[in-house]
Amino acid sequence: MDTRTPDRRSPWVVDVHDLSHRPGSMRTLTRTVPAPAELGSGVIGVPEGDELELDLRLESVMEGVLVTGTVIGEAVGECVRCLDEVREGLDTELTELFVYPERAAAAAAEGDDEEADEVFEVRDELLDLEPVVRDAVVMSLPFRPLCQPDCRGLCSECGVRLSDPGNEDHHHESID
Repeated sequence: MDTRTPDRRSPWVVDVHDLSHRPGSMRTLTRTVPAPAELGSGVIGVPEGDELELDLRLESVMEGVLVTGTVIGEAVGECVRCLDEVREGLDTELTELFVYPERAAAAAAEGDDEEADEVFEVRDELLDLEPVVRDAVVMSLPFRPLCQPDCRGLCSECGVRLSDPGNEDHHHESID
C-alpha cells in the first residue's frame, strides 16, 4: 500500500473533495490520459504515451469512493506464432473501491496483511487511478495474442510464414 499523497498535477489523479464522506453522492468523469510506461506484458501492451479514454462513475459510499466504468484504448504486440504485429482494441471494465484512511487503518488492525496490500486509499481527498487502471488493463490483455485465430506460425527450418498464400503445402525434405 502506497502512503504518499498523489500529485494533483497528474492526469491520473482525481480530486474527490465533493464526494468525500458524503455517501450517496455521485459524479461521472470522462478523461483522456496518456498510457504510463510498461502497461502490458512482454508480448502485448499499450505503448507509453498512447491515449486511453476513461469513462468512469465515482460514487461515495460509507467505506470510501467506488470507481466503476471503462478504459478504452489500443494494445500493440506480436503474434506468439508468427511474430507479426497484433493490434487489439481495449474496452476494459473497471471496478475498485478506494477506502478512507481510517477504514484502511481499521482493516490493517484486524491483521490481514495480504488484503491490506491490495487496498487503494483516498489520500487527501485524491484518488490515483493509474494503479487501478494498470491492474484492469493488464488482466484483460490476451496471454497469447494471435494475428488471426488460425495462424500457423513460422516454419521451424527456414522461418517462412506458413499462413501466407502459397505456403499451404510448405515443407522441407528430410535427408536421413
